[in-house]
Amino acid sequence: MRRYGKNPDEDDVRVRPNRKGNRPRTNIRPKHEDASEGLVLTVDRGRLTCLIEGRTVTAMKARELGRKSAVVGDRVAVVGDLTGAKDTLARIVRVEPRSSTLRRTADDDDPYERVVVANADQLAIVTALADPEPRPRLIDRCLVAAYDAGLDPLLVLTKSDLASADALLESYGALGVPYVVTNRDELADGTAADRVREKLTGRMTAFVGHSGVGKTTLVNALVPERRRATGHVNAVTGRGRHTTTSALALPLPGDSGWVIDTPGVRSFGLAHIDPSRVIHAFPDLEPGTDGCPRACSHDEPDCALDEWVADGHAEPARLYSLRRLLATRERREGD
Repeated sequence: MRRYGKNPDEDDVRVRPNRKGNRPRTNIRPKHEDASEGLVLTVDRGRLTCLIEGRTVTAMKARELGRKSAVVGDRVAVVGDLTGAKDTLARIVRVEPRSSTLRRTADDDDPYERVVVANADQLAIVTALADPEPRPRLIDRCLVAAYDAGLDPLLVLTKSDLASADALLESYGALGVPYVVTNRDELADGTAADRVREKLTGRMTAFVGHSGVGKTTLVNALVPERRRATGHVNAVTGRGRHTTTSALALPLPGDSGWVIDTPGVRSFGLAHIDPSRVIHAFPDLEPGTDGCPRACSHDEPDCALDEWVADGHAEPARLYSLRRLLATRERREGD
């Protein structure tokens, strides 16, 4: 290592040769105040498609962002070639603060969080009533993730021509989750899309669901000019082929809202969830936790919520639903 004297001058500083000129390094990053605002529509192998002033522009993350990533739904600052012409590439220099972040882990013991979408305000949980059979534990997990992220949940039940929705809706009745029930005839004639669209107006809605439930088929009906490939369900295993491999944000006709189609999921890990945040989705129960012991799981003998409900401040079914949702973090989906 080279040692300098107490008073080094310019001659003592070793400058690395550079073909483009010897520009001194600095820790001061440019502010890019002239950057344009964009919305990330999709991400594919390091390339991000952004919507900027009505044009789709391909961009990559600037080195100065370090490990900070951008995901579908992010509002970003973009510089460079913003024409959207073929083979052009812009740079994302800033990711704006997020209003919400929907996360999941691959499994409950996986410490690595995956951000599904950013800045959504509604989560549409799409479930088939048959072929494949409903998976209530997966629905519960999606509800917990929505409540934790501050998203309003929406149940979208498909294939009601094959099975009744009554039993499933009754099990979630106490939660007051809005829902839409559709069948295949309604999907074919556009009625289903019209009724679902009413719930999406003015909102950015992320669609999640198990493979084969008809999620992408529904998205195609909502945004017909941007059709995505659909698959089929294996009649023996009930598993569908993952026809959506990356999340994609699509504008509803008339710029009335946004839908984000996400890849089909077989599990929704909740390792990242803080159970204490789920109670915020139950405003009728939350005041009753003031008398709970520290770190109360809300399902133990000293929990103050039992007395709160007994005094008539909330319905018993609401407490049961809260405890069922909190238990999903400790329970496997197949249990």
